[in-house]
Amino acid sequence: MDVWTQGDASGTFRYEVAAEGGSGYIRSRVFRAALAAEQRMWATGDPERAALTIDNYMFEDRGPATDGLAWLAVTPRRRDVLLITGSVFVTRNDGDTVRVEGRLSKTPSFWTRRVDVVRRYERIGGVRVPVAIDSVAQVLVAGRSTFHMIYEYETINGQRVGNPRPRTSRAR
Repeated sequence: MDVWTQGDASGTFRYEVAAEGGSGYIRSRVFRAALAAEQRMWATGDPERAALTIDNYMFEDRGPATDGLAWLAVTPRRRDVLLITGSVFVTRNDGDTVRVEGRLSKTPSFWTRRVDVVRRYERIGGVRVPVAIDSVAQVLVAGRSTFHMIYEYETINGQRVGNPRPRTSRAR
């Protein structure tokens, strides 16, 4: 699925499916459900529940990582499907978040036994933004399930930063 999304400071999150393909069941039960959940999260102000802050996490300095980044262990202050137990990797000179990886501290459903997540970030238009999310879930009965999502930005804070285009054809 290629989806145009828009979020603003007022808590409004809008989305429009630009192109889609593959399983209609997966698109409706997984992707559209995830978009609707994100829309509800924005409407209720829940993005703060997922923020990398001392309100949500305990941090422990683990020193330098093998890739030259600084490594922080993170432990959630509560069990929540928006929080992970794992690691945050930041640039050593300014503390910019580059990668977050770990396991969801609470599984999203009875059917999902474990979810490992890797989120990647970059600075675009002067703002640190997510650019990719990968996850591997162990689902009861179904087994291993993988998910990959990339973000491409047209504007950030009103500044044009790119020209994303849909890559898949619309399913009929």
